[in-house]
Amino acid sequence: MAPRHMERHAIARIGWLRAAVLGANDGIVSTASLVVGVAAASQGRSEVLIAGVAGLVAGAFSMAAGEYVSVSSQADTENADLARERGELASQPAFEREELANIYVARGLERELAFKVADQLMAKDALGAHARDELGISEITAARPIQAAITSALTFAVGAALPLAAAMLAPEGRIVMVVSVAAILFLAVLGAIGGRAGGAGLWKPVARVTFWGALALAATAGVGALFGVAA
Repeated sequence: MAPRHMERHAIARIGWLRAAVLGANDGIVSTASLVVGVAAASQGRSEVLIAGVAGLVAGAFSMAAGEYVSVSSQADTENADLARERGELASQPAFEREELANIYVARGLERELAFKVADQLMAKDALGAHARDELGISEITAARPIQAAITSALTFAVGAALPLAAAMLAPEGRIVMVVSVAAILFLAVLGAIGGRAGGAGLWKPVARVTFWGALALAATAGVGALFGVAA
């Protein structure tokens, strides 16, 4: 018996990977920016930590709610399209057969072979064939609201805890510098992990997250310093 050839594709992780990277990135950037902004306004460590913890809790719930609502909207759209397709398969089977065959012709199959493929696929799972090849909906890419909400909330909390830990360990007069440097390092690691998990290179993901993170930190530090001086 020939050995089975098992392939593992990065696209299979897309459902949770996007939410995980988004949650962790937002947790690091938003919490580090909040901490840096408050610290730059000449507030003490206790005020900085209170603000950071509040940001962690609020952000985790906000991420969960936002992901659940947005991905639920995607799921609603997918279900509506599947219901419409199910009705068309029941009322216009010949048209749907030709429509599916034409998709395969456009992809390079000869017309006769395309109709044979369409017939065989529709005999096994007509809705599944049309969902996959006409609508672009598959088991891998289908919307999963609960998975997205839980993943983004947990990874946000983990990401937010990192700059908070840096703020707790930093000397009081150096919170801004320590948290800023730590946040950039955390973002670089996150970009590398996300790139590796997604099967991509490392440098582009690292450059993306560190650039936007540094920009956010600089902006909030400037606002904190401005209001701190004004006060």
